[in-house]
Amino acid sequence: MATTAVTVDEYLRTSFEDGDREYVDGEILERNLGENGHARLQTKLSSYLLVHYPQYWVAVEMRVQVRATRFRVPDITVLRTETWEPAIITEPPHVVVELLSPDDRAADIQKKIAEYLSFGVPYVWVIDPKTRAAWVWTSEGARTVTDGVLRAFDPDIEVPLAAL
Repeated sequence: MATTAVTVDEYLRTSFEDGDREYVDGEILERNLGENGHARLQTKLSSYLLVHYPQYWVAVEMRVQVRATRFRVPDITVLRTETWEPAIITEPPHVVVELLSPDDRAADIQKKIAEYLSFGVPYVWVIDPKTRAAWVWTSEGARTVTDGVLRAFDPDIEVPLAAL
């Protein structure tokens, strides 16, 4: 199937009725939208962060420009600031969160994680809403969350999965 290349400006001027899209090198990519468990976990986690860490700016499904021609839309983004005015995040967040959807493919998630880390995001949290299994990715690699607490450091954030 042939695709038509779209410019960055065209992508940025486009809004989508059924959820935002990602943009990779001229191609607009549909995101796997979550189901009830995904949406509920996204709401609970973002609410937890907003309540317990008001010194950070937390957003749901906001565009992050990881390279000149690549925009990703993490499920949750955490910035080291209390406010953020621009329409797009252009600096590395402290944490990005990807909640797995039933149709997500491991290779696609790995590609996103690599892009976030290359952009300078120090922590990428990946959570399976069905099993509550979670992984934390850093530039040093991945670790499975075995103690039930998602963590980021400097500045510190701790989120007990049981609270979600």
